[in-house]
Amino acid sequence: MRHRKHNHLLGVKTAHRISLVANLSCSLIENGRIKTTLAKARALRPSIEKAITLAKKAHATDDVAKKIHYRRQAIARLRSKDAVKKLFDELVEQFVGRNGGYTRIYKLAIPRLGDAADMAIIEFVEEIQKKKAKKKRTSKKSKPKDDATEKVKDDSPAEVAPSTPVVEENDVQVSAEEASEAVSKEVSKEEDPAPAPDVKKDEKDDSDEKNSENK
Repeated sequence: MRHRKHNHLLGVKTAHRISLVANLSCSLIENGRIKTTLAKARALRPSIEKAITLAKKAHATDDVAKKIHYRRQAIARLRSKDAVKKLFDELVEQFVGRNGGYTRIYKLAIPRLGDAADMAIIEFVEEIQKKKAKKKRTSKKSKPKDDATEKVKDDSPAEVAPSTPVVEENDVQVSAEEASEAVSKEVSKEEDPAPAPDVKKDEKDDSDEKNSENK
């Protein structure tokens, strides 16, 4: 009887289907999560879990010949040496404590545009630990800020004309006219020379003294 012998045909021939599943398996190993149609995700699940089982068998045994044998079987299934190397050397440690059920499928609500095919996401149950690239620390030198930029002027001072000085006496502000008069008086005092002595009076005094002597 041929019960359940034609599952996941995907509408293509056998050779095409085997290559398709192998490529999807390699993409899943490299990225840890892929988005594809629901039918392809369901066809991929048994294939990738069998490859993970081979990796677990190779990890559990100490016989070198068996390890090589399991690795060759995985290469024949996945058709990529790089993907098999990553699976056997890095990812296998995440699945040592699990007995099956290495992947999970999420069905997406929005179908694919064009043919309205059901879309899904398939990923490993255990999260892949990716190495984070170290960020280079750049020392930023603090630039000195000008005092003028730090001060914020809320109210600008009133502009004063240079021709009208303001004089303050005893905290009392004098008007511009009074200030100008006071300045002009001071300037005139400074410019006026000292009064010359009266020459005529001196001459009269000398003549009077001479007359008194002659007498």
